[in-house]
Amino acid sequence: MANWMIDDNALSSQYETAVRAGKKAAATEPRALAARYLRASGRLAIDLTNGATVLIPIHLLQGMSEATVKQLSNVKVVGDGFGLSWPDLDCDFTVPGLVLGLFGTKTWMSTLAIAAGRATSPAKAEAARENGKKGGRPVVKARAA
Repeated sequence: MANWMIDDNALSSQYETAVRAGKKAAATEPRALAARYLRASGRLAIDLTNGATVLIPIHLLQGMSEATVKQLSNVKVVGDGFGLSWPDLDCDFTVPGLVLGLFGTKTWMSTLAIAAGRATSPAKAEAARENGKKGGRPVVKARAA
C-alpha cells in the first residue's frame, strides 16, 4: 500500500510554491478590489486593482436573468480578487474571464452570439436594402492558396 503522507518540509515547500505562483498571477491578471450591482443601469461594476472599472450588463451573465435586486446586490469578491460570487444564486465567475467577455458556459456564449446575429437595427436594415438592390448578399470569392 502506498504511503500518501507528506512530511512537514514537503508540505511547506509546496505551500511556498503555491503562494509564489499566486503572487505572480496577481501581477499579470486582472483582479477585483470591489464589485457592485448598479440597479439604475442594470450593470455589474467591477473595480480592478489597476484602477480601471469594468461595467457589464447583468443580463449577459449566465444565471442572472431571473435574479432579484437583493440577490444581485449580494456580490462578494473572493479568492484575493480573482473571482466574484453570488451566494444567494450559487453563481461564481472569474474576474479575468469577465474582463475577457466570458459570461458563462460555451453553450451560453453561443446563445448570446445567435441572439446578437438576429438583432435588428436601422443600419442593418439599410445595409440589407442596399444589398438587395445589387442582387443580394455579395459573393465571397475564395482566396488562392
